[in-house]
Amino acid sequence: MIKMFFDFPEAWQLNLGQHVGNFVRWLVQNYAFFFDAIKGGILWFLLQARDLFLWIPWPIVLIFIFILGWKIKNWKSGLTFSILIFTIGIMGLWDEMMLTLSVVLVSVVIACIIGVPLGIIVAYNERLETYARPVLDGMQTMPSFVYLIPAIMLFGLGSVPAVFATVIYSTPPAIRLTTLAIKGVSKEMVEAGHAFGSTTWQILTKIELPQAFPTIMMGINQTTMMAMAMVVISSMIGARGLGLNVLQAINRIDIGMGFEAGISIVILAITIDRITQGIANKYKYPK
Repeated sequence: MIKMFFDFPEAWQLNLGQHVGNFVRWLVQNYAFFFDAIKGGILWFLLQARDLFLWIPWPIVLIFIFILGWKIKNWKSGLTFSILIFTIGIMGLWDEMMLTLSVVLVSVVIACIIGVPLGIIVAYNERLETYARPVLDGMQTMPSFVYLIPAIMLFGLGSVPAVFATVIYSTPPAIRLTTLAIKGVSKEMVEAGHAFGSTTWQILTKIELPQAFPTIMMGINQTTMMAMAMVVISSMIGARGLGLNVLQAINRIDIGMGFEAGISIVILAITIDRITQGIANKYKYPK
């Protein structure tokens, strides 16, 4: 009799996980054509990016990074970024870096295509923001490994489910910071736009987006960093690149291989972070 006060009643259990699993299986059985179309589109985009990155000669990549760093900050930053990327090459991980970049780039582009417009819509609708907030909280706090399960069921193994899982994991910062950026635009400037007869679209494109650009870029920066965080996890379902080297090093207990792949991911993440932050600061709209 006393035991019932300590053990949760089995009759009250909902088996929520079983219902979610049944729902995903129902989607696979009835809408396989839809997910095949998505898989084909993502795979085409991914292969184009991968072939392009592997085709570009390494000196051109270093020169491009130097010029980019020089333009957004200074020549010292450009030289530092180039040396960091060159370090990955001399460790023999150039191709792996390019494969990783292709997955990250495709994931970030898709996440931004979804996240930035959604963030703008949420900023204009307070009720929608109320509903979106707990969903975004769940997307950010859910363990990233969990996203691999439906990704595998819907798309199988390979780089496509890796992109799918990465997009889900990395989209919330783009939505949140875009919403914050749009809502943070000066109300006086928006009212002035209305007073001069500007349409909602003109106010968005001429006033709100230029003012919100630095914060939106920070959202893209965070989206990119979260995509980089999924590199190793994505390798567990067949995504090639630096993450696969880390996974192989764990399986073999190879400290040297793990260090080289790990430090390469760190270098790549730092370089992308500094470049995106530099773009946000350089093109900051004057107050």
